[in-house]
Amino acid sequence: MSAETLCRSTGESLQDARAVRNVGQAVKTILFGRNPLIRVGFEHLLAGTCFAVAGVASDDASLSHCCSGDAPDLFIVDGSDPLQQVIETARSLRCQYPEARIMIVGHTFDPNFVRQGRDAGADGFCLSTTGRDVLIKSLELAMLGEAVLPAALVSSLLDDLPVRSEPGFLDAKSSVQTSPDLRVHNLSNREVEILKCLMQGASNKIIARQFDVVEATVKVHIKAILRKIGAANRTQAAMWATTRLSTGSSAAMSA
Repeated sequence: MSAETLCRSTGESLQDARAVRNVGQAVKTILFGRNPLIRVGFEHLLAGTCFAVAGVASDDASLSHCCSGDAPDLFIVDGSDPLQQVIETARSLRCQYPEARIMIVGHTFDPNFVRQGRDAGADGFCLSTTGRDVLIKSLELAMLGEAVLPAALVSSLLDDLPVRSEPGFLDAKSSVQTSPDLRVHNLSNREVEILKCLMQGASNKIIARQFDVVEATVKVHIKAILRKIGAANRTQAAMWATTRLSTGSSAAMSA
């Protein structure tokens, strides 16, 4: 029976029935990616942990070789490859190894990528810039059956949710006057405020301090802004914003 047929015949029941692992035991781990430096880096990071790297793979042939014997417990997939390639890798691994956990590690994730990755069978997503301790804990959570998402992505999604205020009360930071251009580009209130900060030449550090978030969250917002308005960099974004909004309602910035 082919992997594709197996997936169709079992549906999601296999994924739902995957047993929770005992993280204290050795976890057979396979690294999957086409960048040898990244694979070597993960081998170094996982040394001395319960995540025993049993092999590295970059294609189906090498995957079959290093997955001989006991089935892997965990796959760590390099998320820096092209999006559709990563999605197809996750889908293929889920079909072939329905009981394994799949963690995608990449430089950045947007909600669309995460949605497609989850649909393909990925259990978690971790930023490659995260610290070793956070990476290990993220892997442990995945092995315990938890869905893992980067804090910066979660913060971004929460910031985009509408905030319900008491009648007659309007917070200074949320009182953003958006023009039709901004609404067409689907910018959130937080993204508009960050655009105003860019117009003032504020650095990521200052913006993070202004809104009491980490710099990684600011970077996620700026990348989303650039994508939505079609700007190549923060300078172009600031120039774009000068003709579409006023800085008058922005909260005062302090260095």
